[in-house]
Amino acid sequence: MRKVLILLAIFVGFSCTNRVRKTPIESEENSFVKKQLPRLESNRYNVAFLIMNGTYNTELTAPYDIFQHTIFRENIKAMNVFTVANTDNPITTFEGMRILPDFNYVNDSLPKIDILVIPSAEHHLDRDLEDEVMLNFVKKVNKDAEFIISHCDGAFVLAEAGLLKNKVTTTFPTDIEKMRKRYPNLDIREDVLFVHDGKYITSAGGAKSFEAALYLCEYLYGKKIAESLSAGLVIDWDLANVAHVVIK
Repeated sequence: MRKVLILLAIFVGFSCTNRVRKTPIESEENSFVKKQLPRLESNRYNVAFLIMNGTYNTELTAPYDIFQHTIFRENIKAMNVFTVANTDNPITTFEGMRILPDFNYVNDSLPKIDILVIPSAEHHLDRDLEDEVMLNFVKKVNKDAEFIISHCDGAFVLAEAGLLKNKVTTTFPTDIEKMRKRYPNLDIREDVLFVHDGKYITSAGGAKSFEAALYLCEYLYGKKIAESLSAGLVIDWDLANVAHVVIK
């Protein structure tokens, strides 16, 4: 009887191990992660966040928080929020957070993207601007997107993709001169937290990424909804007190 119990325990243990590794994808560290695409509700804006190694946490999480909370408001066209990257493996943010992207824009079939958000990343001033695959993805999305939002040095990606010609823009305060030097023909404003020109909203970034996101919500849904979203995150929101530029 004792031998039977031992054999049964070995069989059960072997079976459990097999079940854990069913239909996996392999990550860089040879651990196994099952890919699960997000559920996107119909009749919502599809909002994609372009992430990569070195993405800064705040410029990702601030607008993500604001936009995701729209699903808890009634009688509006809320937002599906999800991340896109050039890999199925986790990316590591500048601050060390590891995030598994929802979609791989190189290999996956992506839903239509209504709003593209480009948080700043560590190498947006250098090697990321040489990433033709990423730049071509941004250009492709731009054709049909209703809005494209950059935070901090994400504006460099838009400029490098040629999307800010004849547009007014801004970026991280201490990088304005760098942007003017690299793109001398652009109208780059300082002393503002964000600029809205056409479909493009460029933000100074950092904690002020909340302001640009709340502005878009006020633009789409009205002042009461924006105030409700800000209150949920304990943010004092009054557009009249926010330094910004809107190009009619």
